[in-house]
Amino acid sequence: KEAEEGKKQALKNMVSKEYKRDSSLREKFQLLRSITNSHAEGETSIIEDASKYIKKLKHKVDKINNETTSEEYFCDPTDPMVTVETLEKGFMIKVMSSKNEPGMLVCVLEVFEDLGLEVVEARVSCTDSFSLHAIGISNNDDCESMDGEAVKQAVAVAVSTWSDSQDPKG
Repeated sequence: KEAEEGKKQALKNMVSKEYKRDSSLREKFQLLRSITNSHAEGETSIIEDASKYIKKLKHKVDKINNETTSEEYFCDPTDPMVTVETLEKGFMIKVMSSKNEPGMLVCVLEVFEDLGLEVVEARVSCTDSFSLHAIGISNNDDCESMDGEAVKQAVAVAVSTWSDSQDPKG
């Protein structure tokens, strides 16, 4: 009788462990389902949706990495990239360089001042690289006569000249 009770208890423990394992597995599938925004019910379908989701994320990461590589390629410290977009009442000016030179921000702001542009909005990053996105409007009410290409040339020349003057080889 004692041996039979032991067997029953062992069987109960096995069933209990099996139930806990199944319950834990179900919880993990539900978590996977919610993370991947899957509407599938079956475990196989949830795994398939998760696989598709991972592939989509990998594609996004690859795209971001390619964009970053492209930006680094165009951000040559000997020739910083300058773009200017003409807006209704001013210009969107972007300056990017893979290297941050001390004083480069001041140099760019002096060019804005020389051109008669007032900075109304700006985002700047001056850690390892240099990145400036600024909106400048004309102080002189003659913004129509100011050419976006002229603004671009003035900023590009100033930044390149500044970079060259900071280069120990130059």
